[in-house]
Amino acid sequence: MIVIVCPGQGSQTPGFLQPWLEQPGYAEHLATLSEASGIDLAKHGTESDAETIRDTAIAQPLIVAAGLLTLRTLLDGRGDGIGVAGHSVGEFTAAAAAGILSETDAIALVAERGAAMAEAASLTPTGMSAVIGADETALQERLDDLGLQAANFNGGGQVVVAGELDALERLKAEPPQGARVIPLQVAGAFHTRHMSPAVQRLEQAAAGIEASNPTRPIWTNRDGGLITDGAEFLNLLVGQVQSPVRWDRTMETFAADGVTGIIEVAPAGALVGLAKRGLKGVPTVAVKTPDDLPAALNMIEMA
Repeated sequence: MIVIVCPGQGSQTPGFLQPWLEQPGYAEHLATLSEASGIDLAKHGTESDAETIRDTAIAQPLIVAAGLLTLRTLLDGRGDGIGVAGHSVGEFTAAAAAGILSETDAIALVAERGAAMAEAASLTPTGMSAVIGADETALQERLDDLGLQAANFNGGGQVVVAGELDALERLKAEPPQGARVIPLQVAGAFHTRHMSPAVQRLEQAAAGIEASNPTRPIWTNRDGGLITDGAEFLNLLVGQVQSPVRWDRTMETFAADGVTGIIEVAPAGALVGLAKRGLKGVPTVAVKTPDDLPAALNMIEMA
């Protein structure tokens, strides 16, 4: 089975949608998504600077929109033998790919999610850092001492931690033995208790959305398991705002289920990098621009 994976926040770069909008049909598709989200996604994906698209309220719908543009081609008339999974906000992209949410519902809910999380992040100066090469037990002890939390277990020896900025600085200055700490370009402590104010707002927004059961395999960030109930997946989307992303377990399930290839949708790169460390030997394709689509389609056709 081929799995299409959908990246999370932090994967966006200035101008990354420009190559897509130069191809027929994508501009019209993006205009529909912009209307549903209430955000000028074309402008932010082509003209806005790095600081602007770092804003959570913009970054999240922008990333999901890019994934949906990619999926338009990858999934056109294709069903059997393709599964999907998303990392953090990428789970909304995956939910649309699996037929759990319509594209317009997915992007509208993501816009609400981004705004709610940005508001929660504004209450306290917080951020996130990647920790590479730490013993997990030693890292957890250090996090407890500093009042930080593990937010993303990404596999391959990488754990993203989150919390107040001064505590993250202390972690960087005195990391666990053998570990490196790399600050990330995100504007809040996502997937931690700092996001609890966003949950109620997202619950209210999700209450009016109809979720269908998935039409293709979809794995969850909660524990890496397959989900067959659409309403359950929607509930998990709401809860994951303040719960850890277990991408390590998702990749473990990929391996156990015999996944034969990984395709990452735009803005691609991060999840393919994790797969190269956590799923050694499994072929990967990162779809960053339309020029990468033939390689991805070839992987699907050869599966």
